[in-house]
Amino acid sequence: MNVTIDKFSGFCWGVVRTVQIAETTLDTHTDGNIYVLGHIIHNPKEIDRLGQRGLQTISVADFPRIAHRGARVIIRAHGEPPETYRKAREFGIEIIDATCPVVTKLQERVRKFHDQGFQIVIFGKKDHAEVLGVRGVCNDECVVITTVEQALAEVEFTRKTVLFSQTTMDRPTFLLVKEALQQRIKELVVDEMQTIATEFHAKDTICGQVSGREDDLADFAASQDVLIFVAGRASSNGKVLYNVAKARNPRTYFIEDINELQDEWFEGAANVGISGATSTPQWHMDVVKKTIEERYGEVAV
Repeated sequence: MNVTIDKFSGFCWGVVRTVQIAETTLDTHTDGNIYVLGHIIHNPKEIDRLGQRGLQTISVADFPRIAHRGARVIIRAHGEPPETYRKAREFGIEIIDATCPVVTKLQERVRKFHDQGFQIVIFGKKDHAEVLGVRGVCNDECVVITTVEQALAEVEFTRKTVLFSQTTMDRPTFLLVKEALQQRIKELVVDEMQTIATEFHAKDTICGQVSGREDDLADFAASQDVLIFVAGRASSNGKVLYNVAKARNPRTYFIEDINELQDEWFEGAANVGISGATSTPQWHMDVVKKTIEERYGEVAV
């Protein structure tokens, strides 16, 4: 059996940056007062690894408890709403901002269009950490949708509107939402800053490191007898990328841990591929590869 890890899988640069900031902070400050707001990334294996190094996961509700300890709190890649920063200042807590620059840019653009009076429509999951931060920068004055049907039911077609996307959502559905709204939003409005051809603007803020992997992943999945997709179940882009692979190779299986591997998946398989989300660490895919080789490497073809 030939077991291959997808060369395009693993941490995106935004996650690499966030994890590096966390590791540097832990190396620099050894007093045990290093915290992160929410799970640093949506991967339990990496959360456990950094937890063993001393990184403690908290929520904003914990600020009063840790304030007197000289706490340093890391803002994870998903970002936070302005209220979080205000509360940190209130309690004298040092913030170490590891927000992904792509998410920071999204927040800035949402704030800009909100200030200009646009109706903000966000293609994303309402309670996802990234979307909570985006909702915060526009005072929660936005419409959050996940389907075309929801967009058609909730968006006001008479208002000038801007459509954004959570950075890890799937591009095909985003384009369907964009097309549906373009057919219903009035054209030709003059903005203060420029003349714009239509009153509807679609700002494609889907992370290129997610959407850019889709074609490569589909090709990789099609070239394998079996594909094992490794990701945390809370990973939004993990779900998107898994579905991309599954569509090209029905023998694609999602796991979070090696104990989920099932013998029947590998029957008759000569080529097994391994891929993962942008929050899946390379070292964990290496563990999965080694386990498959040891357990199933001699499967008869």
